[in-house]
Amino acid sequence: MPILDDEPCLTIGVVHTKLGLHPQTIRHWEKLGLVRPHRVQNGTRVRMFSAKDLERISLIKRWMDELGVNLAGVEIMLRMHEQIEQLAEQSARERQALVDQYETEIRRLKDMLLRVQAERR
Repeated sequence: MPILDDEPCLTIGVVHTKLGLHPQTIRHWEKLGLVRPHRVQNGTRVRMFSAKDLERISLIKRWMDELGVNLAGVEIMLRMHEQIEQLAEQSARERQALVDQYETEIRRLKDMLLRVQAERR
């Protein structure tokens, strides 16, 4: 069974190892609201990260390391990034709705053409 992008399956230790970030840094980013891991309710409230979380943390790290963006800038850029993703999803839905509408109209016109051709025979 494949793991979903938003399925929490990585501990903070795994994230630390994969991305080279100190766990305290990840916790700090969580306190600031930049990262929102899932919490496993097993008495210890362990943080669990999904592949999407890992991508987000990696993006934050890249912005800070490569572009020199501070945490306030990261917060703004994340909001913008989320808005862009939402707009892209909305655009894709609208585009698909138009494709569906055009395909329906094409089928209707083809059926009409077939009826006209059959009447002429």
